[in-house]
Amino acid sequence: MRYLPLTDDDRGEMLAAIGARGLNDLFKDVPGQAVLDAPIDLPGFSGELEVERAISQLAAKNLSAAAAPCFLGAGTYRHHIPAAVDHLIQRSEFLTSYTPYQPEISQGTLQALFEFQTQVALLTGLDVANASLYDGATGCAEAAMMACRVTRRNKVLLSGGLHPHYLGVTKTNARFLDLEMVACDPDVDGSENLSAAIDDDTACVIVQNPDFFGRVRDYSALADACHDAGALLVVAVSEIVSLGAIESPGAMGADIVAAEGQSLGNAMNFGGPHVGLFAVKDRLVRQMPGRLAGETVDVDGRRGWVLTLATREQHIRREKATSNICTNSGLCALAFSIHLSLLGGGGLERLAMLNHARAIALADALAEIPGVQILNDSFFNEFTIRLSGSAEEITGALAGTGILAGVPVSRLYPERGDLADLLLVAATEMVSDEDIGRLADGLGGALR
Repeated sequence: MRYLPLTDDDRGEMLAAIGARGLNDLFKDVPGQAVLDAPIDLPGFSGELEVERAISQLAAKNLSAAAAPCFLGAGTYRHHIPAAVDHLIQRSEFLTSYTPYQPEISQGTLQALFEFQTQVALLTGLDVANASLYDGATGCAEAAMMACRVTRRNKVLLSGGLHPHYLGVTKTNARFLDLEMVACDPDVDGSENLSAAIDDDTACVIVQNPDFFGRVRDYSALADACHDAGALLVVAVSEIVSLGAIESPGAMGADIVAAEGQSLGNAMNFGGPHVGLFAVKDRLVRQMPGRLAGETVDVDGRRGWVLTLATREQHIRREKATSNICTNSGLCALAFSIHLSLLGGGGLERLAMLNHARAIALADALAEIPGVQILNDSFFNEFTIRLSGSAEEITGALAGTGILAGVPVSRLYPERGDLADLLLVAATEMVSDEDIGRLADGLGGALR
């Protein structure tokens, strides 16, 4: 192949040097169930023009959230992004920069990360935040492993109100570790009692606020129960705009917060990329995964920035690393930080209240429809409704009419047939009265 400069003789010489009989020996540690027994069923070679046409035809089948009334949520939300965000993140010094290993040439990037960390710490109500992780789900997994390191216990209690993706990623990360994952059943009605399930082996309790079903909770009592038992409280937040209206996790007593920052500065983009926010109490900072940018002064006393803490295996001895998570979502974090800076504290509060008002208007409209039951006694901008029919079928039919009606809970809990009639609906500032009217009319017609 013209892009591979090595000859068969070159490869044979290298294989012989390491004692391998052939290329397959290099993959002998891959589990058998992960090895394909046949080629992937994909088209063969095509020219660039043909590939562009094929991809364009596939993309045309998508219904963009910007092209229809959109009530999608479940961890990814459509918010307005000021034009200044995209303009600034596309400056070449930000768009093309990589990890700031050399502080003498990375002052702008490091300062941006420092400001980002400050914003995240203020939002979450905790002492210190890192320079971001991949997304909220990987942040949740890192929080579980961190809590086990801190407490030297191995049991993690996961709320039934935790996003199923966060639960799945956390379980996957713990699969080959000596950790016990205790996952509660989906907490549709908000009746779970996590305090009663804490014991002397519990390293942490992981909850979400607002929870997966949209319910807003006060976790202060649960935090006290965790601390009385020597455990940590981890709070996940999948809709960061909510912290403009509700009490911060830190104020409730959380020790670690793992949040998703997509809502600020980052479009839905059919599912990514996202940006993980991670904050902890000061006493836990040495066990925090990822990187921490800090402020310092140079030899001339001038203000500057450096990587203050980078406790992963690339920087320190592998056995001393807190995590092998590879990088931060630097550009997405920058977009988050610019958007939040443009809003300011007052702007974030007004945005949050606008979201809540839109959700109230939506709930009032849907509650009038025969066959629709609002399940939440509290919510921010998202709530769960029960339909007198299959949520999957109804949303599919409405999508055909140009309405993105929400996320059927069954998509995230496919094994739970008893949840097939539940639908998550979200209303951000992007939802108009006309959009609400179209959804109400569409749902009413589909349920007749």
